[in-house]
Amino acid sequence: MNRRNFIAIAAAAAPVAALAESAEAQAAGPASLTTKIVRLNLRHAWTTHMSTSTYRDTLHATFVRDGITGRGEGAPIVRYHENAQDAQKAAESVRDLLLSADPMQFAKIMSRVFQQVQGNWAGKAAIDIALMDWVGKKLGVPLYSLFGLDPADAPVTTFSIGIDTPEVTRQKTREAEAYPVLKIKVGLATDEATIEAVRSVTKKPLRVDANEGWKDKEEAVRKINWLEKQGVEFMEQPMPAEMIEETRWVRSRVHIPIIADEACCRASDIPKLKDAYDGVNIKLDKSGGLLEALRMVQVAKSLGMKTMLGCMVSTSVSCTAAAHLSPLVDYADLDGSLLIANDPYHGVTVEKGKLILPKGPGLGLT
Repeated sequence: MNRRNFIAIAAAAAPVAALAESAEAQAAGPASLTTKIVRLNLRHAWTTHMSTSTYRDTLHATFVRDGITGRGEGAPIVRYHENAQDAQKAAESVRDLLLSADPMQFAKIMSRVFQQVQGNWAGKAAIDIALMDWVGKKLGVPLYSLFGLDPADAPVTTFSIGIDTPEVTRQKTREAEAYPVLKIKVGLATDEATIEAVRSVTKKPLRVDANEGWKDKEEAVRKINWLEKQGVEFMEQPMPAEMIEETRWVRSRVHIPIIADEACCRASDIPKLKDAYDGVNIKLDKSGGLLEALRMVQVAKSLGMKTMLGCMVSTSVSCTAAAHLSPLVDYADLDGSLLIANDPYHGVTVEKGKLILPKGPGLGLT
């Protein structure tokens, strides 16, 4: 076949291919966005110094186009005055934008979503994750491959134990036998009793989170130095987010790393934290999804800070989404789906503490 014949045949075939693609899209039906609030039942009452709950409501978003379904989830954070109803309204407010745009231009879409929606980060996260799940499925690759990551580099995740009586704390610690590193919630007058209860059952490495519970910098120094002697690897958010100067003072007087959580929500927060914290805890629900979370990892690393991926109480949708970024980070606390009794999906799994990422396209959920 000469070049002229080849070009003629290709030109004739192009409209046929376009018609076939159009027919396939029409057969699949129009694009759609569905949102719903899902109530998650906790295996144990979950207590931090801020609140106690037996359930959490999260927002689920389903984006369908060309016969492909993308699923997303956002967990509203009460600390930032969010709830599931407002998150749903936020997601619904960008329906027209999402359904009229080319989803392969996902970065442009999410930039416009961030401009259009003020606050409501859980709503943005649900949209972002659903969109990225769709893109991965469209391309036929897991999200970790889309980001150029090796799933074998995924770290060990901690398993979290909420504040409780010493007796129940010991019970929870025994139930967490399969997890090699534990994360212990503190922030009350009972902190020493909590750690002593854990240590009466296990000698595993511990990571401790005060969730802004300590208001006095002298108390923070005393407790952190005591925790170091108990085998604690690092301390998460010891003081309120706004107390950056006090945390800088504390950091100069302790020997284990201090990780920012409530003080760090988006990439723009990170530079001002560099001298007060050793690292940042990045959550999709705080950042508004995978794309901003990835930006946060990159900014933190550029400043020489440690990186951690955390989560809220959520299903395997949100936890799996975060897990796809986990090969990038130093630490992981992605146990939110392990804390609930009614997870409707299967995604990332944990084997001897290590995160095992699913191999399917997109999030890889079943």
